[in-house]
Amino acid sequence: MNKVNLYDKIIVPVVTEKSTNISELNKIVFKVPKKANKKNLVTSIEKIFKVNVVKINIINKKSRIKNTRGKKIKIKGYKKAIITLKKGQNIDLTTGI
Repeated sequence: MNKVNLYDKIIVPVVTEKSTNISELNKIVFKVPKKANKKNLVTSIEKIFKVNVVKINIINKKSRIKNTRGKKIKIKGYKKAIITLKKGQNIDLTTGI
């Protein structure tokens, strides 16, 4: 697996209040492509960040329609992965990849 394929498995880290709170439990949240699966994510995250992955939970957010100022707007769906790391390890998202 070359470097280009490794970095294609992670789109962007999700930085919200909830994801910041679970980071104390050695969990990191990433937005991933729709075709990503757990096996591919484990290998790419372990090679990119040099950490040990214990568990991965994947959540599919479906697309939905939202009313804004009287107009209907379609919000795209996405897939996100909650990655649990080995105790004592962490990923510093502020430094970049």
